[in-house]
Amino acid sequence: MTETPVRARFAPSPTGHMHLGSARTALYNYLLARKTGGQFILRIEDTDRKRFMPGTEQELIDGLHWLGLHYDEGPDIGGLFGPYRQTERYEIYQEFARKLVNLDHAFPCFCTTERLDRVRAEQQTRKENPHYDGFCRSLAPDEAARRIASGEKYVIRFRMPKEGSTTANDLLRGSITIENRNLDDSVLMKSDGWPTYHLAAMVDDHLMKISHVFRGSEWLGTFPLHVNIIRAFGWEEPIWMHLSVFLKPTGKGKMSKRESAEAIKDGHSIFIKDLEGLGFIPEGLVNWAALMGWGAGETEDVLSLDEMIEKFDITHLTPSPAAVNFTKLDYFNGEHIRRLTHIDLAGRIKPYFLNAGYSVDDETLLKIIPIIRERLVTLDDCLPFAAWFFKEKVDVNPLELVGKNLTAAQSADVARKIYAILDSLPDLSHAVSEAPMRHLIVDLGLSPNQVFGILRVAVTGQTVSPPLFESMEIVGKARVIERLQNAIGLLDKMI
Repeated sequence: MTETPVRARFAPSPTGHMHLGSARTALYNYLLARKTGGQFILRIEDTDRKRFMPGTEQELIDGLHWLGLHYDEGPDIGGLFGPYRQTERYEIYQEFARKLVNLDHAFPCFCTTERLDRVRAEQQTRKENPHYDGFCRSLAPDEAARRIASGEKYVIRFRMPKEGSTTANDLLRGSITIENRNLDDSVLMKSDGWPTYHLAAMVDDHLMKISHVFRGSEWLGTFPLHVNIIRAFGWEEPIWMHLSVFLKPTGKGKMSKRESAEAIKDGHSIFIKDLEGLGFIPEGLVNWAALMGWGAGETEDVLSLDEMIEKFDITHLTPSPAAVNFTKLDYFNGEHIRRLTHIDLAGRIKPYFLNAGYSVDDETLLKIIPIIRERLVTLDDCLPFAAWFFKEKVDVNPLELVGKNLTAAQSADVARKIYAILDSLPDLSHAVSEAPMRHLIVDLGLSPNQVFGILRVAVTGQTVSPPLFESMEIVGKARVIERLQNAIGLLDKMI
């Protein structure tokens, strides 16, 4: 584990919604930067204009802030090494592409799309892996310059060494060696003048003094190319780490958008914005994501972001694929909900009541927090558990008022006895109301489930609710008595 302050970056493309893999990549970069007292940088890699999706840059920014991963430099706050959007760095890439050509590490390629398609088809017929055949690799510089001056379209390709091998080191996976003859002369600059990822990311990492590059394992295939580009410039390489992949919950195959579409039916998703809307809190989500690929040793599994920073150690990361276990997400989310203060939790669940059309007073809201927090897995669970607190009248299904193994007439008789006792009490505080109700159970020779079941449905309109006596204390005597009268009337109609 380095003691030197690092510069780590999260460099997403605004081509889709922020997902779990992106969030974990950002998280590990953030944890390392904070652990070492370094900087965490946000860079937007937006040169792929065909796949660009409007609004996704802001979604990425909002997602990072929601997760608590606040960056030190970025497109919206600036910094010493900006601009932090690649579309604002066009001239920089042009300069470095020319430099590679001048160093003879890159060359202009004038091959048309039709020719390249024909060559690939012929290679496939011969059962070869499709690759660039080097047609323009040996063009004389003066001829290339003449064709460029005449307006002929071209790309710039990297001149990959054809002899020997390339060895690069990944902090998770060790040394990776590949024979150079298996590497392609990849495009660095497209015909429209915009760079590919291969050039832009390497240039930006160098100019922004990025010391550690944590990124997805999908870049392992082009890892040797990126290393060769950096070495062609004579730059110092960053420390590389290609993170583990996420598997489906079954543990078989990579997690994909299709699985997420299925997961959302059960209240889950791999997209950060979805998870926020589904009632997950950033503390639980970050904790869950961090431990998929990081063995935190003998520490407690439930960790705050500050605790993760303190315990983070890159030597504890693993390349082993991690199955996306939504049951664990539910667990961590519930645990972190219970770590929130009453005031914090009240502030987070209030919008759910308001959006559902309820008028919420803060005094009542704070009273219900202690009796529902243990039951919450997600924030939106507050609605089925507690929306009834904010209703003037509850909708009661008369059939649910009938106690187990009782008739409607027997249930109505029980309801009247409950009414008589509660109406006689000075108030319905827990301490005052529970004892006489338990005496009634004994006197009637019934079970708590039978008696309290009738009372629960009458008062809450539900068969499941927070603790009954604490709930009645919050609702108040007048409203409880009114709801019992209504229940008795409904039962009488069934006799």
